Amino acid sequence: MLSALEPLYTAAEMRAAEEGHDVEQLMERAGRAVAEETLQHYPEARSFAGVFGGGANGGDGRIAAELLRANGLEEVSLHDADVVIDALFGTGFTGEPRPEAAEKIRAINDAPGAVVAVDIPSGVDASTGEIPGDGVLADLTVTFHARKVGHEVAPGRFHRGELVVADIGLEPLETEHALVTPEILDLVPRRSPGDTKYTAGSVLVVGGSPGMTGAVCLTAEAAFRADAGYVAVAAPAESLPVIEARLLEAVKRPLDKVWDAVERAGALAVGPGLGRERGALVRRLLDETRLPAVVDADALWGLEPAEREAPTVLTPHSGELGRLLGEEAAWVDAHRLKALRRAVERFECTVLLKGEGTLVGAPGRGPLVCGGFPSLATAGTGDVLTGVIGAFLAKGMEAPFAAAAASVAHTQAAVTAPHKSGLVASDLLLTLPRVLDA
Repeated sequence: MLSALEPLYTAAEMRAAEEGHDVEQLMERAGRAVAEETLQHYPEARSFAGVFGGGANGGDGRIAAELLRANGLEEVSLHDADVVIDALFGTGFTGEPRPEAAEKIRAINDAPGAVVAVDIPSGVDASTGEIPGDGVLADLTVTFHARKVGHEVAPGRFHRGELVVADIGLEPLETEHALVTPEILDLVPRRSPGDTKYTAGSVLVVGGSPGMTGAVCLTAEAAFRADAGYVAVAAPAESLPVIEARLLEAVKRPLDKVWDAVERAGALAVGPGLGRERGALVRRLLDETRLPAVVDADALWGLEPAEREAPTVLTPHSGELGRLLGEEAAWVDAHRLKALRRAVERFECTVLLKGEGTLVGAPGRGPLVCGGFPSLATAGTGDVLTGVIGAFLAKGMEAPFAAAAASVAHTQAAVTAPHKSGLVASDLLLTLPRVLDA
């Protein structure tokens, strides 16, 4: 499990890791790392400019500047520099920059040269990824010891550019947050010689109203491609002819026979194309079954907390989570960790917040960050993710790890797709098995 989770440090955790170490030595190592990475990444650079704060981060930057000068780079003004060193604020910064500092950040962003951030782009909260005011847009960030939460959680994630982690001689520390690595896919149960189609993972997908049958088809096919042995679909009777024509392997049932299908299911995938008017059915399925469930799309509309012991995963995007919390989507995008924690507390289950830097939270556990890939920003990919989560739940995985593993598989399927531009959700169905076989 340790190799599947890479620590993400908050500012307080970094202070704890540095405690007892010689500050001057740490600054010397950090500054040297910044200079070395700058020279390596920008070998054609002949000049640089630095913006230095008064704290340790500024000290790191000044040491880097000395080494750049020693290597023949000329120190010039911001608008003449090939490279700009951002050492204004470090990981201890919180809140909104004061006007003078905000002006410096804007000047860095307006400069034509490449921007190298020392530890974290100035203006980004290292512990949350939030950017309350102006924030540096870096091309390269050189951080020390380990990744910080703000490097991986949006919107900070979008400001870091390429990220390099430099070893400065600190010991590992247990952290609250973790970045999920592809090794988590090793935890997904594979079929054994004694398995049947039911014990390999049986998923019941509930959704597919007229005009939205594609959603339920994508979810069902994704569950199969994620190695479920049996998939059934319960959909409105008028949708079944379309679903019959599209899905070969799945068993189909009219929605009024959903309770018959529940008996053979190992997990539920509720919501893809279901329609927002079926909240009462969603409530019954959650209240009256003891099956693990992933709840997505229309099933999230108007959802209220349910008391259930079975593993449950909610998979909202920022707009859906905003509605559930009584907030705007923009607020969720700006405060993703805070929104995740509120959702976990309210619904007392696992919550997967979609987006670049997907987050997974669960009661009693620290948040997991699962990466992402720009090509996934297209219609239907969420339905595919729901099917993968459903399959992993049916195989008996714990809800947080089923959600995190599904997110990683989903991302890797997009990364390995034959094309990135013009990717559509059904492309992922072809690459999912390769990802799980890797």
